[in-house]
Amino acid sequence: MSHRFDPTSLREYDIRGVVGKTLSTDDARAIGRTFGTIVRRAGGTHVAVGRDGRTSSPDLETALVAGLTASGVDVIRTGMGPTPQLYWAEAELEVDGGIQITGSHNPAEYNGFKMVLQHRPFFGEDIQKLGRMAAEGDWEEGEGTATDADIVDDYVGRLMAGYSGGAYRIGWDAGNGAAGPVIEKLTKLLPGEHHLLFTEVDGTFPNHHPDPTEEKNLAHLKALVAEKGLDFGVAFDGDGDRIGAIDGQGRVIWGDQILSILAEPVLKDLPGATIIADVKASQALYDRIAELGGHPLMWKTGHSLIKTKMKETHAPLAGEMSGHIFFAHDFYGFDDAQYAAVRLIRAVHMIGKSMTAIKDAMPVMVNTPEMRFQVDESRKFAVIDEVLDRLETEGADVNRTDGARVTTPDGWWLLRASNTQDVLVARAEAKDQPALDRLLAQIDAQLAASGLVRGPQAGH
Repeated sequence: MSHRFDPTSLREYDIRGVVGKTLSTDDARAIGRTFGTIVRRAGGTHVAVGRDGRTSSPDLETALVAGLTASGVDVIRTGMGPTPQLYWAEAELEVDGGIQITGSHNPAEYNGFKMVLQHRPFFGEDIQKLGRMAAEGDWEEGEGTATDADIVDDYVGRLMAGYSGGAYRIGWDAGNGAAGPVIEKLTKLLPGEHHLLFTEVDGTFPNHHPDPTEEKNLAHLKALVAEKGLDFGVAFDGDGDRIGAIDGQGRVIWGDQILSILAEPVLKDLPGATIIADVKASQALYDRIAELGGHPLMWKTGHSLIKTKMKETHAPLAGEMSGHIFFAHDFYGFDDAQYAAVRLIRAVHMIGKSMTAIKDAMPVMVNTPEMRFQVDESRKFAVIDEVLDRLETEGADVNRTDGARVTTPDGWWLLRASNTQDVLVARAEAKDQPALDRLLAQIDAQLAASGLVRGPQAGH
């Protein structure tokens, strides 16, 4: 017995594909057999399994559990819920690993598996090794058991632990994703007035795509905040590990701006602490962290990479432009959008100004959205190397943490290779439009020198 995965499904941070095309129940069973084998060889016996609200998730869960138990591990099913609920279970229950079945913010026909092993992210080479073991049929045999654990109330209780945040009027948009039931329970416990949108879990996502980093997906939330005159609004992605927010005027508070608000109380409590953000974040964020007495650290994009760096630097807080927020301060260090929402309310309360006033005080920058363009997989990393070589020759001010981030008197621009798709990602930020145009011209010149054009936008 052995199993071969579609090579496109074995990605940097998870296993993900289109159900019925590049991902099947046979894949799920093989993931269970192999992950269970890895757990047993590491001396473990128990794995927690959760799933999101996609229509394909129950069948994939059944197959995954069958594979895990056949390798001799005992499974604790935590049921349907956001990915961070499974991370919490993996941190708190007596288990040796965890798997969440989720397609994250991908369209409805996708699904996948996010894994944690002994409280550490399971990614990169771990996933490639899992693929090789399955292809060789290198599996332990056994007869494990499967039991159900209802953990949602305990998890919500943990989100509320030590809450002291004042009462606000807030809009919440769960986007028909897996976070809905948790948001319903959480808002009953929070003081203030809460207006909820799309908390009914529906794997077809009938109202809007569950990705709060794209402004068009916040239209319903903006309308709600405007209609009810709310203080602010928060939104969640399909599996509840990324947060979006808007102020009382419906202006988007981007991922790096959310992090700059969250950093203030943390740095009051832990002066001089390291706060990590990814290479796509605004210079205004790094400046703000320094201004608050913190040590800003720019790191590579990718939730597994950020979690690993946090452990290394003992950072209490980290975040990505994409809305992944990681709290190790009074929490576990994983990305949890529900917890980030609770901490955001607390931060607004501690700062003592309205969310709208906080947004008003932020420096106004002109920037591009994240621009993505197709590039042949074989050229993806090579192009970045060519760009870095040319920039070095020119004596440019370059940060090489993840691709090329170039600082000029006009602002900065970034060009990096995506870890998960055959695309290059670019972003630029300046103080005004003419400066931004000059930065974009620099990106275009570098692409042209490598025989590429910043052509039509590739989607997510």
